[in-house]
Amino acid sequence: MLKRWQFAAGTGEYGSVGAVIRRSLTGVWDRFAASDPGLLRLMAGLRTVAAIALTLVVLAVLGTDVTHLVAGAMTAMVATFAIKEKQVRGQAVTLALGLPVALAAISLGALLHSQVIAGDIFFVALIFGAVYCRRFGDRGTALGLIGFQTYFVSLFVGATVSALPVLALTLAVAFVCSAVVRFTVVPETPQRILRWLRGAFRARVAQLVATHIELLDARPDQLDKVLDDLRRHTARLHESALMIQGRLEDGTRDAAGAALLQRRIADAEIATERLGVLLLNARTAERADTLTLHLPQAPLPTAKNEMPAEDAATVTLRRDLNALHLLVSRGAADQPGTAVAHVRNRLLGYRDEDNLPRASIAVQDVFRGIGEAARSVLGLRLALDGPQDESDDTPATTRSREEFDAEDVALAGGAEPEEEDDAKGLRRPTTRAAFQIAVGSTLAIIGGEFLSAQRWYWAVLTCWVVFLNTASTGEVIIKGYRRLLGTVLGVVAGVGLAGLVGNHTWTAFALILLFVFAMFFTAPLSYALMSFFVTAMLGLLYTLLNTYSLDVLILRIEETALGAACGIIAAAVVLPVHTDRRTDDLLGTVLTKLDEVVSAAVDQLSGGPATDLLGLSRDLDTALDELRASTRPLTHPISPLRVRRQTVRYLVALLETSAYHARSLAATAELLPYSKTIAADPRLERVGRRIAHNIETITAHLRGDRTDAKVSSGATIISLLESDGSGAPNPGTVTYRVLRHLQRLDEGVSGLARPLDVPVAGRPEPKGKSADRRGSASARA
Repeated sequence: MLKRWQFAAGTGEYGSVGAVIRRSLTGVWDRFAASDPGLLRLMAGLRTVAAIALTLVVLAVLGTDVTHLVAGAMTAMVATFAIKEKQVRGQAVTLALGLPVALAAISLGALLHSQVIAGDIFFVALIFGAVYCRRFGDRGTALGLIGFQTYFVSLFVGATVSALPVLALTLAVAFVCSAVVRFTVVPETPQRILRWLRGAFRARVAQLVATHIELLDARPDQLDKVLDDLRRHTARLHESALMIQGRLEDGTRDAAGAALLQRRIADAEIATERLGVLLLNARTAERADTLTLHLPQAPLPTAKNEMPAEDAATVTLRRDLNALHLLVSRGAADQPGTAVAHVRNRLLGYRDEDNLPRASIAVQDVFRGIGEAARSVLGLRLALDGPQDESDDTPATTRSREEFDAEDVALAGGAEPEEEDDAKGLRRPTTRAAFQIAVGSTLAIIGGEFLSAQRWYWAVLTCWVVFLNTASTGEVIIKGYRRLLGTVLGVVAGVGLAGLVGNHTWTAFALILLFVFAMFFTAPLSYALMSFFVTAMLGLLYTLLNTYSLDVLILRIEETALGAACGIIAAAVVLPVHTDRRTDDLLGTVLTKLDEVVSAAVDQLSGGPATDLLGLSRDLDTALDELRASTRPLTHPISPLRVRRQTVRYLVALLETSAYHARSLAATAELLPYSKTIAADPRLERVGRRIAHNIETITAHLRGDRTDAKVSSGATIISLLESDGSGAPNPGTVTYRVLRHLQRLDEGVSGLARPLDVPVAGRPEPKGKSADRRGSASARA
């Protein structure tokens, strides 16, 4: 490892043992930071656990009994995780408003304790209001959640009027402790989160470059695993980039700074992803493209397609990939001296054709990709750390700095207008969800009363949670299934834990804190795993309240199954949003955004006016993520429709591939006004028309519009350019690279036609398809 580090840096001596240890520890931390971007899961778990622990300590000092300790712990948990606002001031205001809401909810819970019918009616009304309040943003969502969960606490501990004074004091202590932890012990500020997200992004770029090195040296029998790693790390890098985009406006000083950082993040993402594609191209004679990265069961390079093991170009390529990994993985403060500057200058030199090693065109493309990746690393350094020492710069490095300076001036633009939701009435998602949950909760209350007159509220809670963060009937079904699976496994664990804990109160609370941390840390990863920790924790709470029995935990499973069933029924009957309909709508949105990016990029590359390509690319990524999430019920392993599942995955993979090439076109087009090596080519306008026509044709058929338009196919994009007699551009030129992206886009868009039953010019019309093309694309898939 030492030799690899020093060889990559170009130095001739070994580092100290202390440096090796520091680098090892840094590597471990980088892997953890990459697995938890922004440390959001870690901080959420620590913040909640610390708030509960502080509440328990204060209440114990005040001599509170076990029942109120449980109420305080549950309230502190709610007061901590319900707040989702990004600005500290907003968090403080919401927390201050949450206390009177919580006091009102628990007071009404105590007053209606003996009024069964009135209590049930109020509970349903509270649930409706809590969901409806989501239309008012993060604050409305938080206050609604606090009201619902606090009323649930009153049911769980059996709150009565006589106990209200003590309960009110308990809630006040819990909210104060939550505030103390949030603002002093484990503070959450937009600037700090953005800084952590940037660190996670850097770590994920380093992971992807390390995978590139593995791809270079992988034997044929290792390619399956390496390509799986390449897909996973590419997806994680994209996830980090999107998370940073969501925090930029709040975490930076001004809109210009946010736009600059977003531009640099997008450059690094695209350059690193492109490097992997180019390296994969160099390993196969068929010139595999990103279809290999995304599509399932794609053909892999074989042994005869391997690059020569030890030719001069391969040795140099391995050295420079290691050097790029060193540049990415270490921060600017960790790279003093001239050695790193020498490495950086050498890699940036590959942006000039004269500095490329003697090798095949495919391998030279990889060196060009390394040069572009090194340029993106330099851009990130300048955006995050400010001006740096320029005494060792070469002409290639100076040119890159000048390009960044020109971009910085142009990016000092105004803020983008926000889009307003034009949905009204029952079409508004919050209104529809409020009616659905209210009906489902009513069914859960009625059914829960038949199962247990004391613990019917578990069915209501399950009905509530299966609707959270879902937008279609299929998503509700999948979430209900995961909730039930985690509950069953949690009951098994709860039985064993209850026997081990016995009457040891503080041991039980210690385990509860551990499970709370695990619950929040695993929530974004697996809902079933989170439900497991929730149920295991409840088994300990019942033990503390002296109400534990095996029958209680079995009842927990029954109530969970009932609540999930009621939620599914409500989602399917009350103002339903079918999964295939939602998927079709989002698919149309993705195609529209793709058309906007490609058309704007081609227009700018052809000499047209500059547009906000970065904003358009961001909208495309957001729409694609929403589509990917909406198709999960269709691609879930429990889905019995295997052919449909594979086809949906194929569609999403084609769109992911097309989005990559569209982002690459946009990134190249945005360099046009500032670069001395990129010139507009008016011929590109004509070759981009077919892609725009095909996207519009597929979108029209998807909407059900009656049209005779067909998808155009046949001649390649490059042959269209050659048809005017000017000939194809030379390999290695920017126009050639743009044409390759356009060719892959054309292939990807045309590939969407067959599974969506869109007619293709020159292809025989499938029997029975010409009469009526209306209906769901997902159903046809």
